[in-house]
Amino acid sequence: MSFEARSSERVVIPPQVTGEVTLYQPMSILDLSIAGAQMETSVPLLNDSIHDFRLTLESRSVIVKGRVAYCQVGALRNAVVIYRCGVEFVDLSAQAADDLRHFVAAYSVSRT
Repeated sequence: MSFEARSSERVVIPPQVTGEVTLYQPMSILDLSIAGAQMETSVPLLNDSIHDFRLTLESRSVIVKGRVAYCQVGALRNAVVIYRCGVEFVDLSAQAADDLRHFVAAYSVSRT
């Protein structure tokens, strides 16, 4: 894209100005509660970082905010490092908490 085609001017900034990007990566949920989850992913997550997680609870999709309690190398599969991470849910909406509670309860009943 040429400079003339831009709708606004860009300026060169000092190198100390940084940013972050959100990427959606697949993950496997190993266990789940109303308070958090343990998961596996091919991307390491920084301890104490906060992320949005999209959970598919059967027919319902729920987005929750979580703090990474730990993330460590869990396994090596097909030459890919798999990280095992523990996430504590924070600032759950009433609807997300209700959805999680019903989902966990349904699996608790089905296992007994």
